[in-house]
Amino acid sequence: MHKLLVLYPEPADRSAFEDYYVNKHLPLAVKLPGLKASRYSFGVAGAGSPYYAVFEADFDSHEDLVAAMSSPEGQAVAADVPNYAPQGAVVVDYPVEPLLG
Repeated sequence: MHKLLVLYPEPADRSAFEDYYVNKHLPLAVKLPGLKASRYSFGVAGAGSPYYAVFEADFDSHEDLVAAMSSPEGQAVAADVPNYAPQGAVVVDYPVEPLLG
């Protein structure tokens, strides 16, 4: 499995961020081709954490993630980010290995 992780910094207006994210951005994200599962939270916490929200998406492979983000749906998702997070986001992806034992 391959995971996409998006970390959002504290927004200027939490209410506006959450409303747009839930009602406009997430409906675009769930249309990503090859998406196996996704989840999000506005509850990012921790001592000194610079992040307010997180999004996780699971794909079968890195190639599937690249294809999804290169698709028209993926381009729409990327183009939408400045509409609710003008400060941007931290985006990382990585392979996920099962625990042994």
